[in-house]
Amino acid sequence: MLVLAGFVGGALWGGYLAQRRKGNRLDILQYATGFGIAFGLLAFFASVILLRITS
Repeated sequence: MLVLAGFVGGALWGGYLAQRRKGNRLDILQYATGFGIAFGLLAFFASVILLRITS
């Protein structure tokens, strides 16, 4: 669940940044995908660390 939240949050932030920088649709899509993957991976590693600590 944390990974999905990280992906969606990253995609929203990436899309927002691309719009703010006046990018076209493909720029927005690329930023959203890149940030989504990056934040999803970060959330995945954070969830693995949390599971290791709590178990």
